[in-house]
Amino acid sequence: MNSIVLVTGGSRGIGAATAKHLAKLGYAVCVNYISNEIEANKVVASIENNGGKAIAVQADVSIENDVINLFNVIDNSLGRITHLVNNAGILLPQMRLSEMSAERINKVLKTNVTSYFLCCREAIKRMDNGGSIVNVSSAASRLGSPSEYIDYAASKGAIDTLTIGLSLELAADNIRVNCVRPGFIHTSMHADGGEPNRIERVKDLIPLRRGGKPEEVAESIAFLLSNESSYVTGTFIDVAGGR
Repeated sequence: MNSIVLVTGGSRGIGAATAKHLAKLGYAVCVNYISNEIEANKVVASIENNGGKAIAVQADVSIENDVINLFNVIDNSLGRITHLVNNAGILLPQMRLSEMSAERINKVLKTNVTSYFLCCREAIKRMDNGGSIVNVSSAASRLGSPSEYIDYAASKGAIDTLTIGLSLELAADNIRVNCVRPGFIHTSMHADGGEPNRIERVKDLIPLRRGGKPEEVAESIAFLLSNESSYVTGTFIDVAGGR
């Protein structure tokens, strides 16, 4: 059976590294993006230049109709999905909870939580012969991100719970659901939060004394997707340098 994977938020950072890594392992990859078509097409070009198969598809995965259309495109272009990497997410500027608006909180929760539920729903419908889902959470779900991103941390806590519940719900259907929780990874997301050099500030708090690389997260995602982890479900891998 051909392995067909959707990587949401696949145009940059962990998503882009994961898409490229999975393509090298023989997956046909759908690189989902919300707005950065140029970067998404670069990821696809990189995959194709290395002999892989990939497509880029625009969709806001927090919107139900966009998700339905995204999966229909995958059906028609690559075939029925066998693997899913839920990775799309946003981080908004650092602030204390007392300063947060309902608009901001709802935007974070819709983007970071609703999108995972919707993509899981559509993937499950297509995994008649079993499959594998990996949710990208964050070490923030354990640490809480006080005075910085409590809303982001809470959204990732929801993803941890989704992983546990869905893994039990789908175990009898031979669909495995696991999760990676990255820590401080060198991506552009820190700039989204208003502090591009955040890792330099906090690296001494990390036992390994450095930030992680997107490729290091991608390798853990690939393991959880693969048959090498065939007896693993409802499990978390923290890729956080010991923190």
